[in-house]
Amino acid sequence: MSTSVRPNPVRAKLRAGECAYGVMAIEFFTPGFCQIIANAGAEFVIFDQEHGAVGIDVLKAQIAFSRGTGVAPFVRVPGLHYHLIAPVLDAGAMGIMVPMIETREQADNLAAWCRYRPEGVRGLGFGSAHDDYRRGDPAPKISDENERTLVIALIETATGIENVDAILAVGGIDVGWLGHFDLTNTMGITAQFDAPEFHAAVGKLVAACKRNGKAPGISMTPVAAAREWRQKGFRCLSYGNDVSVFQSALTEGIGALRGDHSKS
Repeated sequence: MSTSVRPNPVRAKLRAGECAYGVMAIEFFTPGFCQIIANAGAEFVIFDQEHGAVGIDVLKAQIAFSRGTGVAPFVRVPGLHYHLIAPVLDAGAMGIMVPMIETREQADNLAAWCRYRPEGVRGLGFGSAHDDYRRGDPAPKISDENERTLVIALIETATGIENVDAILAVGGIDVGWLGHFDLTNTMGITAQFDAPEFHAAVGKLVAACKRNGKAPGISMTPVAAAREWRQKGFRCLSYGNDVSVFQSALTEGIGALRGDHSKS
């Protein structure tokens, strides 16, 4: 890749068959957030517009704060609509996650809306946040942004699992992300992660990813559980979200201190 736009090392790692680790952000949007998670070893962050309801102005600021940290900024938009995806990419997001992908047609639209022609139909607009306000020839920017944009299909329904091979066969889809809670809910076994039918669905997603050269992804804590999912083949791993990580660490610390006090 040339230097016309900043590259996305996470997409390169996943395409090479490696693992990448990050965190989701639903609540904490301070100027130092991206540097803090970079210092903790995170390679990417997924800013959540679906459940976190973060707006475009805050997103644009957070993506700007990520510059120079080494953290690749991704965004989960709330739905599959061009007008939700395009402004986020123009704000500088290096990856897009869309929930409830269930069909090949939806996957085709998602891939096309995230990339410029000839690979897609993303509208042109340069000299702004996504190309670091640089002037110059748009041709290399088009090529380089197509190369850097990570496209994540969130597969979290029984219908999505039924069509998972067709979804992941789409060339512009990079990651098949398992939405484990919603999946069990649509299967009528909410949060029953030991159910045989859930394990079968997971196996079907992982196998489809392997057949189509895509990376399976999931958000999971604690470490022991995340390791188990990695052993199953998941390579794009979010270590929970900002709230869960902070709350778990605080709960553990305060609980330990209270335990010390009760023993004294």
